[in-house]
Amino acid sequence: MRRELVWAKTGDFQGWACSQCAWVFNPSVPPIGNTLEEMKQNYEQQRDQEFVSHACAARATTKTATKK
Repeated sequence: MRRELVWAKTGDFQGWACSQCAWVFNPSVPPIGNTLEEMKQNYEQQRDQEFVSHACAARATTKTATKK
């Protein structure tokens, strides 16, 4: 099954996650940019790069992610 970036909600987490493993996007710094649109683009670029580069096999699987 192909992994997807999904919006997940659990008791202690709400945000972007992998549909196939326990990876979640947790930005280490606030969005950077001169405008709101630039900050949004930088946030999405960081999220997408981290998602593409994570290895599902290296993480325990979870079924907490739900598509939105």
